[in-house]
Amino acid sequence: MKKNILIFVIIAPLLAIILAVGKAYYYYDVWQYEGQDVIFEVHSGEGFSSINHRLSEAGLIGSTKVLYRYCQYKKTMTKFKAGQYKITSGSTMKETIETLLYGHPITRELTVPEGKNLYEIAAILETNGFVSSAKEFIRVAKDPELLRQLHISGETAEGYLYPDTYKFTPNQTPPQILRSMVELFHQKTRSLDYSTSSLTPDQVLILASIVEKETGARAERPRIAGVFFNRLKKHMRLQSDPTTIYGIWESYKGNLKKENLQETTPYNTYKINGLPKGPICNPGIEAIRAVLMPEKHDYLYFVSQNDGTHVFTKTYSDHLKAVEHWQINAKNREGKSWRQLKQN
Repeated sequence: MKKNILIFVIIAPLLAIILAVGKAYYYYDVWQYEGQDVIFEVHSGEGFSSINHRLSEAGLIGSTKVLYRYCQYKKTMTKFKAGQYKITSGSTMKETIETLLYGHPITRELTVPEGKNLYEIAAILETNGFVSSAKEFIRVAKDPELLRQLHISGETAEGYLYPDTYKFTPNQTPPQILRSMVELFHQKTRSLDYSTSSLTPDQVLILASIVEKETGARAERPRIAGVFFNRLKKHMRLQSDPTTIYGIWESYKGNLKKENLQETTPYNTYKINGLPKGPICNPGIEAIRAVLMPEKHDYLYFVSQNDGTHVFTKTYSDHLKAVEHWQINAKNREGKSWRQLKQN
């Protein structure tokens, strides 16, 4: 009798342990999700209990208790990454959890072209569904604390939103998106040598943004940068239309008028001396390099040939002739577009 009791005392717990381990193994490594492929989203800041419950509700796991014990043992309860993940039909619980812990969230591509300003980028983000509100992105881009964290001394992130193709997850917040763009700017410009320039790094970025807006021809950037350096040395105003437009951006209707040139803003280089208050767009790396290595020449003026290229002149009288020929003469403006220009 005592022997039977002893056997029961030993065997019963052992069997229970074996059954528990077998059950855990089954639910973790054998059981499979049999539904259709589905997208499961881990929300930003979401806790393990909520994730576990929603996985169970969606039928993506066989046991919440097994998942809890496993993640507790592996110390991964706080390791789930926010994002959307594709769970395929036939996935075991092990495969599903590894996807959520170590897989790459679903992303969408967004291309930010060179020369777009903060307001245009905010509109692009909203139009493509990356932010719910362009105004919110703009507000974030003007947040003093965030700018301080990102090592931006200006009043906005203008100039630091690096133009490139990004892969954003659908649930990324405006601050996260902005951080990604600014961090890429710092990464791309880290190797540049600013010591050769008479301008500070902030001033280099300001002038690069003007160069970016002034020409659609890559080969012209160093020459146009040289024109602005020549004007600065002679204490001439830069008289750049794009800077003036930026200063009135929120009321600008697409047609720069004479009265706009007379309006005093921190960006109207027809009215102020030197560089504007800050960048007027987000330049690419080539525009920044053009300012760091401007072409040496005696040109002080340039006028558009209406195809993205410009005529450069050294005297005001020659500049007026170029304006007459290329801007006032309507025939020379017909059917021309910078988009026809071969980028070289």
